[in-house]
Amino acid sequence: MNIHEYQAKQVLKKFKVPVSEGVLIVGSTDGKNFISKEEIATQAKAAVEKLKTFNPSVYVVKAQIHAGGRGKAGGVKVTKNADDAAKAAQDIMGKVLVTPQTGAEGKKVHRIWIEGGSDIKKEYYLGIVLDRALSQVVMMVSTEGGMEIEEVAHTHPEKIFRTVINPGIGFQPYHGRELAFALGLPAESVREATHFFKGVYDCFMQTDCSQVEINPMVMTTQGKILALDAKLNFDDNALFRHPDIVEMRDVLEENAQDVEASKYELAYIALDGTIGCLVNGAGLAMATLDIIKLAGGTPANFLDVGGGANKEKVTQAFKLILKDPKVKAILVNIFGGIMKCDIIAEGVIAAARELQLKVPLVVRLEGTNVELGKKMLAESGLKITPADDLADAAKKAVEAAR
Repeated sequence: MNIHEYQAKQVLKKFKVPVSEGVLIVGSTDGKNFISKEEIATQAKAAVEKLKTFNPSVYVVKAQIHAGGRGKAGGVKVTKNADDAAKAAQDIMGKVLVTPQTGAEGKKVHRIWIEGGSDIKKEYYLGIVLDRALSQVVMMVSTEGGMEIEEVAHTHPEKIFRTVINPGIGFQPYHGRELAFALGLPAESVREATHFFKGVYDCFMQTDCSQVEINPMVMTTQGKILALDAKLNFDDNALFRHPDIVEMRDVLEENAQDVEASKYELAYIALDGTIGCLVNGAGLAMATLDIIKLAGGTPANFLDVGGGANKEKVTQAFKLILKDPKVKAILVNIFGGIMKCDIIAEGVIAAARELQLKVPLVVRLEGTNVELGKKMLAESGLKITPADDLADAAKKAVEAAR
């Protein structure tokens, strides 16, 4: 799960990580109905008045979307007074920003964050991820703050410094000194930087993040270290431990079908092909996508119904697949272990009847109660094409889609 920059800063503040102060403006809560231009200007001017207590030299108006590259797309504007901030807010709110991370369709801006500018002396990059190969936490820093880390890694890999942290031991002061020295921070800032790094690490571990990225982390002309921007991604499997973070979810930033899938605990990812896939098990789902491609077709989605699917869950899975107008055929590929083939067959039959299925349906069943499942499908009276194995299923689905 992703959250917005302003929310990430709220989380970081709980771990005593210094962040830039700001004020939020919510333009729309449903993605369709926006507050008026006049109201946007009024709220922007009020935000500037509130921020004046921090005595900033400028005011930065930032679009809040779940994607990087906002500045290049016109989603970040530096202003000098309340009138300029109000005009910038009016221009950005409701705008569709297209960045390398949004895809060609872009993302519409529903929220704006106005914060006081900082007197920046130097910008840095800080990131934390789990290195699965090492089973360790890796903290990365670079002197090339403000740039996309992928670009830095490609053009100047020597400018990225990494330190490995054993989660059993945790962050130690020497880790902080290593990172500070790698950035070339002045001696008088090393202690403050170590506290900063420790706070970010604690946030990563205690909130079950999958990634933390602060870009840029800045040193001000006054020698203070600050998180000027922040990106936090969370492990979905651990969200049950963090109801406060779950409340920060912004479904307007997510694919509508992904949101619908999450209601029924379906693992769904939309793709660009024409063959809808309904599979139990992530590994089998990946194999199904591969063999469809091998047979000359293109999958329309990744959809794992899991091992505990029931009739309702299968029906909802079919509904999700059929919401994609590109789908020309559906391939159901089930290996019955925990999930018995007759239960899946019951769900497939119920879904096909309820939805009055018009697209071709190919079903491959194997495993527990497979003969009963095949018998139920054959006696259903529905136009269901059975398949002997996965290769046969893929071939028939590709032919049907054509």
